[in-house]
Amino acid sequence: MSALVVLKKREDKRISQGHLWAFSNEIERVEQPGDPGCVAELRSSEGKPLGIGFYHPHSLIAFRLLDKDPRAVIGREWFERKISDALARRGRHYPGSRSFRLCFGESDGLPGLVIDRYDSILVLQVLSAGMERCLGFIEQALGALLKPQGILLKNDVESRRLEGLPLEVRILSGEVPETVEFEEEGIRLAVCPQKGQKTGYFFDQRDNRKFLRPYFKGRRVLDLYCYVGSFALNAVLAGAKEVLGADSSAKAVELAKHNAKLNGFQDKVAIQKEDAAGMLEAFSRGELPFNPDMVVLDPPNLAPTKKSLAPALRLYSRLNTMALSGLKTGGLLATASCSHHLPRGMFAEMLREAAMRAGKTAQLVALRSQARDHPVLLAMPETQYLNFALLEVIE
Repeated sequence: MSALVVLKKREDKRISQGHLWAFSNEIERVEQPGDPGCVAELRSSEGKPLGIGFYHPHSLIAFRLLDKDPRAVIGREWFERKISDALARRGRHYPGSRSFRLCFGESDGLPGLVIDRYDSILVLQVLSAGMERCLGFIEQALGALLKPQGILLKNDVESRRLEGLPLEVRILSGEVPETVEFEEEGIRLAVCPQKGQKTGYFFDQRDNRKFLRPYFKGRRVLDLYCYVGSFALNAVLAGAKEVLGADSSAKAVELAKHNAKLNGFQDKVAIQKEDAAGMLEAFSRGELPFNPDMVVLDPPNLAPTKKSLAPALRLYSRLNTMALSGLKTGGLLATASCSHHLPRGMFAEMLREAAMRAGKTAQLVALRSQARDHPVLLAMPETQYLNFALLEVIE
């Protein structure tokens, strides 16, 4: 290890409290810097050793802490230990499950690395130059721990450009079929990791889908932005009276219909290619042929950057206002946002204003976050990004 990163005075507090990032404007000097993503030691301005991590001279996140022990060796054994620990935690959260988010970057002490497990298929997103340099160690560790059928690199994430990395989707090892099947909480699902959104699926709503099951029973459910149909299928499994899923993506609708057949639910759920906002407009005016008393509203990330937060808030507000406008007394709205730029307090305030604009009195039944396989690192608020609320219209 050749590089040494020294922080400015009083800039070590956040790192000492458990945060894993040091920003470029917090660094005083760098001695013997290597290539972007090189392993470097981090010290305070007084010379106190803070650990080792990845250094990137051209990134806003200039240092990502890997280990508090400056003598740690970042190699196959180190990655095998960290991934094994993450795997053990998922085993405690979801005993017997073989499909989940195995690694959630910083929250698992592996900054810039995301791993989703679909039974014997692993899908990786490598979001930092340092992790890119360690791909060989990561592949070896995963092979030793899980012996996967195949490992896919789904590196088409725009944030890679900030690290000077190319966007690509390629098979790292083994064989990865176009369609991958797995089971989640008693439901069979098929996804397309190579061409689908994110890694092909959204494990982050797993706990919320299961949480909603008692509320689905006996209701007419409208699942908007249904993607591959996971909320809709949970509604059918839970005994909903009628279920309609809608998504604007033809590929998503095709997969959702396939998943309905996979579970024998094809006669119990309808899936349509429709625009969610258009359906909500019709619903708010009482013009929707289907008359739901429960709406699931799970849009994509509408605020991927800070600059996009203001227009995103207006759209979130509009969508939730229309959903609440169409619901009668006793109706339920399950609604979510998946941007860490939208903090929980702002999300709750948006819902309060949406209910007011809709002329409804609503109770907050639950305010939840992401699934346990997407753990929140307390010292890093950036790792909490999903807000999920269940509202009941009482008049």
